[in-house]
Amino acid sequence: MATYLYRLGRFSFRRRRLVLLVWVAVLAAIGIGAASVSSSTTDTFSIPGTQSQKALDLLTEQFPQASADGATARVVFEAPHGRKMTSGTDKAEVERLVADLGRADQVKTVADPYAGGTVSKDGTIGYAQVTYKVADTDVTDRARTDLKDIAAKGEKAGLHVSMGGTAVAEEPGQSSTELIGILIAAVVLVVTFGSLVAAGLPLLTALFGVGLAVLSITLASSVVDLSSSTSTLALMLGLAVAIDYALFIVSRYRGELRNGHEPEEAAGRALGTAGSAVVFAGLTVIIALAGLSVIGIGMLTDLGLGAAFAVVVAVVIALTLLPAMLGFAGARIATGKLTSRRMRSADHEPMGVRWSQFVLRNPVRVLVTAVAGLLLLATPALSLELGMPSDATATPGSTQRIAYDTISDGFGAGYNGPLSVVVDARGSDDPKAAAHDTAAMLDALPDVASVSPAAFNGSGDVALIRTVPGSSPSSQRTVDLVSDIRDRGAALRADTGAEVMVTGTTALNIDISDKLSAALIPYLCVVVGLALILLMLVFRSVLVPLKAAAGFLLSVLATLGVVVAVFQKGWFADVFGVDQTGPVVSILPIFMIGVVFGLAMDYQVFLVTRMREEYVHGAEPREAVVAGFRHGARVVTAAAIIMIAVFSGFIFSDQSIIKSMGLGLAAAVLLDAFVVRMTIVPAVMALLGRRAWSLPGWLDRLLPNVDVEGEKLRHVLADGSANGAPEPERVATGRS
Repeated sequence: MATYLYRLGRFSFRRRRLVLLVWVAVLAAIGIGAASVSSSTTDTFSIPGTQSQKALDLLTEQFPQASADGATARVVFEAPHGRKMTSGTDKAEVERLVADLGRADQVKTVADPYAGGTVSKDGTIGYAQVTYKVADTDVTDRARTDLKDIAAKGEKAGLHVSMGGTAVAEEPGQSSTELIGILIAAVVLVVTFGSLVAAGLPLLTALFGVGLAVLSITLASSVVDLSSSTSTLALMLGLAVAIDYALFIVSRYRGELRNGHEPEEAAGRALGTAGSAVVFAGLTVIIALAGLSVIGIGMLTDLGLGAAFAVVVAVVIALTLLPAMLGFAGARIATGKLTSRRMRSADHEPMGVRWSQFVLRNPVRVLVTAVAGLLLLATPALSLELGMPSDATATPGSTQRIAYDTISDGFGAGYNGPLSVVVDARGSDDPKAAAHDTAAMLDALPDVASVSPAAFNGSGDVALIRTVPGSSPSSQRTVDLVSDIRDRGAALRADTGAEVMVTGTTALNIDISDKLSAALIPYLCVVVGLALILLMLVFRSVLVPLKAAAGFLLSVLATLGVVVAVFQKGWFADVFGVDQTGPVVSILPIFMIGVVFGLAMDYQVFLVTRMREEYVHGAEPREAVVAGFRHGARVVTAAAIIMIAVFSGFIFSDQSIIKSMGLGLAAAVLLDAFVVRMTIVPAVMALLGRRAWSLPGWLDRLLPNVDVEGEKLRHVLADGSANGAPEPERVATGRS
């Protein structure tokens, strides 16, 4: 692989105008395509194999009048202080507004609050349930505008009107924090390289690649429904890894120039060595993210594949466009003057070297302190609760949140998450009796607020019973209620032959959380197993991969602890702009495992491969650790700071899922790069000594040599056989 990448680097450098022209043409074509189509996004979940999804599919097939898969909106009316909406002008105004809702675009049915009994006992609050003909992904801007206009008419008439439901899209706030992250990345690059040219190339190629990835996802969303968060997460992860990958290659290119190689030769060698590590690191991220699709949840698949695609683009750009841009920069990239005199001094020891020497002198104390600190941070994760975003977690002050709170005040929190109990009596001798028995069973349960009469489909063999829990949709009591209904439904089936199923938004969210919780450990085992195999290929060692996997687990647990502490317990919530605490978004832990795994392997590869290279060439184990830090610590530190800056820019997003992922990923990089890779790794390597690099002979023969560090390439260059030509002559370049 290293030899191929060496040739690719030289080709891209030499034919830089052609490579640049091709990439610009690709970007322009995809940009034109994305601008000319209409994209659609959704946050709807589909979870095949669960009871709630099975019941939903049955309703869609047998109960079309229920519009089980249609978008919904809940329009909440509250009378002004001292007045009631059960009589007089307020009642007349609500009736007019309900009539207007029935005529709004795409609306199928509207449940009148007076006829449907959805007026509070004190007569001050009522709500109309609106069902649409289409799914929430197909609700048009006109339909949403009609809804807002009707609400505005009610407000003008003196009523307080708020709206919730899947048809009501929360307006995302505009934020410039992403730009702040990019600016911090630019400063870090300038400090690292001491050159504006060297600092600009990683940013330029990263922005190019991220733009290409996001436009491609926008184009794809015109063909398939994608999660609304797919582009944002692709931007977040793609920008971070693209800058990092370019940083590693540019750093190696400058090193080759300082060793006296001509620019074209330096580009080839940089791609053959650092480029190989980039391919491997990118591959680990891509596999981990793409593997999320096997869980079977559409939104998680969208997020994983979208982010994986952004990483693919970042790797390809780093291997082709970046060496082409190096061709335009030439040797000037190594002549920066923005470093201090002390840093240019020949006897200056980098901080990374001094830190590694400190760790090597105190390996046990450093190791115990670091592990204890991570375990302490992980403690809040013991009380992890999973849930899905809903109107209850909407931004305080938004119409969704006001609607949720108003209904809770007027009726009880359970009215925000009614259950749809489906009685499939097609195999029953008496469908009506089966439905009656089911309704009686529901009415006898302790945490049920109300049970509506059974409504049958046209053939009279499938019944729908609306059941309102006594507790909020996300409470444990509601989770227990759903489980209790399903358990009792099994007994009813034995007695009546009818199958009782629970669905609706609340049940779907419960099933999603259960499915993700069940998949968490198996997915973690797969990821850790993959890490062990890949790292054995790279490091030709057993203990180094085991140590890396253990460090990865510590990073994940500590990161989950941080997320739980902030978003669930509310610690430092004001600092991070968290307005509403609650269960952690269900998809976050398993998604973070995939991402953190990839990022952890990045730093493991870029730092430890240099240690292995020095050890193979005769250095003592401790000397190899110091050498690895001398050549890699500065770049890894810069890469970590850049990632933290980019991820932190998303912490102040108005979307809870993006906010939590921004903080989670920033914390993961901070902990993994500086505590695990820069602290625990050298301490463990010092304690293991030569045993760290041991590999049984039979396993050595079994594992293929992937040549990540380019050892075979060096032999080829020494023989003068690369590209069929002798090694190019060397030229002197400035030192930065």
